[in-house]
Amino acid sequence: MSTADLAPPEAARWAARAGLPLHADRHAAVAAVAQHIHSVVAVLRELDLGETPPAPAYRAEAEQEQHDAAV
Repeated sequence: MSTADLAPPEAARWAARAGLPLHADRHAAVAAVAQHIHSVVAVLRELDLGETPPAPAYRAEAEQEQHDAAV
């Protein structure tokens, strides 16, 4: 399913299938949000992360700088 072709009634059907029934006045808004999310995810999938390690590999405490109270 492509969200580019997602019509409001189809968005309502998918929401109901997921156990989230929608009022009729919400169908168009949900379809628009689904389209936006799809476009953002598509851009993220195109990113070349190269040698970027996954987040659990990052150790923030090892790279923190020391702060002192002197100004």
